[in-house]
Amino acid sequence: MANDVKFEGKERRMAKIEKCLAEYGLASLEEARDLCLSKGINVEEIVKGVQPIAFENAVWAYTLGVAIALKTGVKAASEAAATIGKGLQAFCSAMLALAMAILAQCS
Repeated sequence: MANDVKFEGKERRMAKIEKCLAEYGLASLEEARDLCLSKGINVEEIVKGVQPIAFENAVWAYTLGVAIALKTGVKAASEAAATIGKGLQAFCSAMLALAMAILAQCS
């Protein structure tokens, strides 16, 4: 992974992130970003437009989630939200991942 990907807790998060990347046929977070940009989706701009003080790990988590949604071809908003959540889970602790799974069941 190139040095341009920096975020808090990178070392302890990478094993889970790399597993998620591999599951969806993505080689790196840079590839995920490039896929999004190739479809005209600048995730960093969107995240920081909504929350200007967002942490870099939020930008990369959403980037991964959007790339997964693009790779899997989801069309419905509810499917996209659930799929984007997979990218978020790759960056999250087990407790947050559990909370997201519960919320997904409620929608």
